[in-house]
Amino acid sequence: MELEQTLAKYFGYTTFRPGQREVIEAILAGKDGIALLPTGMGKSLCYQLPGYILQKPVLIVSPLLSLMQDQVEQLKRIGEKRVVALNSFLSLTEKRYALHFLEQYRFIFTSPEMLLQQQVQEKLAKMELSLIVVDEAHCISQWGFDFRPDYLRIGEWFSQEKRPPVLALSATATQKVVNDIRTTLSLHAPFEFMYNVDRPTISLGRVVFADRADKAKWILQHIKETAGPGILYMSSRKRAEQYSEAFTQAGLRVAAYHAGYGAEDRQFIQQQFIDGELDWIVATNAFGMGINKSDIRQVIHETMPANVANYMQEIGRAGRDGEPALAILLYCDGDEELAKFVVTGDLPSASHVDRYQELVRQQVQPSNMLKNGELSETAFRVLAYWSQKESVEQVKARLNQLVLEKYQAVDEMLKITQTKDCIRTQLVGYFGQKLQEKPENCCENCGIHYDEINTERLKEEKKVEMIPWESRLKQLLIGF
Repeated sequence: MELEQTLAKYFGYTTFRPGQREVIEAILAGKDGIALLPTGMGKSLCYQLPGYILQKPVLIVSPLLSLMQDQVEQLKRIGEKRVVALNSFLSLTEKRYALHFLEQYRFIFTSPEMLLQQQVQEKLAKMELSLIVVDEAHCISQWGFDFRPDYLRIGEWFSQEKRPPVLALSATATQKVVNDIRTTLSLHAPFEFMYNVDRPTISLGRVVFADRADKAKWILQHIKETAGPGILYMSSRKRAEQYSEAFTQAGLRVAAYHAGYGAEDRQFIQQQFIDGELDWIVATNAFGMGINKSDIRQVIHETMPANVANYMQEIGRAGRDGEPALAILLYCDGDEELAKFVVTGDLPSASHVDRYQELVRQQVQPSNMLKNGELSETAFRVLAYWSQKESVEQVKARLNQLVLEKYQAVDEMLKITQTKDCIRTQLVGYFGQKLQEKPENCCENCGIHYDEINTERLKEEKKVEMIPWESRLKQLLIGF
């Protein structure tokens, strides 16, 4: 059967989007693959259609519970019943049931941590999979070395001789990240499809402030006066909650979102936003990966992101419906130092490395460091992983290198933030690509007609008792 006929049969589409056919044909030919396709360009179809054609289970390794649940629900909405998510949302009974009947599912979603559990691996070893997918594969490089080392461990499982094709999917990745993906997942001469990272419908705004007080005032005024839906990215959980409270007092439908909330709370907030019950999300970078909302009109960064890849991922959540959207980066002197502080805050120090080894020598569980509050859970995971792999001096050298790389990434983002040339050209060039054509509303330096993109927020009739914004502004600035 022709691919288009199969596409129409299962999904109701008559044509493929750019890259989909090429990736699917490579998979059907038994090749490993790396596909970089912008979010909203149908990455999931690249493994879903082969799942129907090959008639054997597809295993999808996904980084976030919310992303996993969203993908499961999307499949169920198109009538797919043989889909399951192996994650912490399952009760013990549900997990046992899913594992027992695992080979009967067509699509199996799981996390790197769950994939490495012995009982899961033993079950999968007895099954014949048609395909293994690593979704949001850039996380292997950006998270694995210093945030979730289990991303590195899954590569060991993938290195087995007899395995199905492996497909790594992401929206954006530099050549270094692609190399990390290829090496970590032990891919065999993978087929690679790289879509252009430019999103011409997103205008790239930038506003520079003399101090943070002016920045806070601008944010409050801008969001009160312009239309969403939108995402306001913050540097900390505390700031996200403070701004969210201020907007709520101003009568806006807003919620804060960060990793400090429970999984169910985060999923509830995300669903409210998707369903149009919230106009704005004020979030840390924990929000947005895989979110299925096409009509986001604005993405605003309250401060400079820690690296260009994160920035591109986050602004890429706007305008997926093809309509004009706006990404505004706010900057004032010193933002880069804040970014460097935040991005290295969860890395263990040299003294932590020595302390870990001391406990090992004393035959004391190193996890006591975590129980005693000596370092964060993230820092301990990183420390434990590398301490089991390398010598003390090698671990210290690796951590120093990670800090250096993160500082360099912040400096790369600062260059783009401060450039007087075309911001879009600089961004695309960072990923080793060339800008094919400048849109009319390109960037701050090329010129943007904001009135063509920003629409005024509809005034609502209902009255809301609120604290004057001047008082809220003072509260926002506490700590600076």
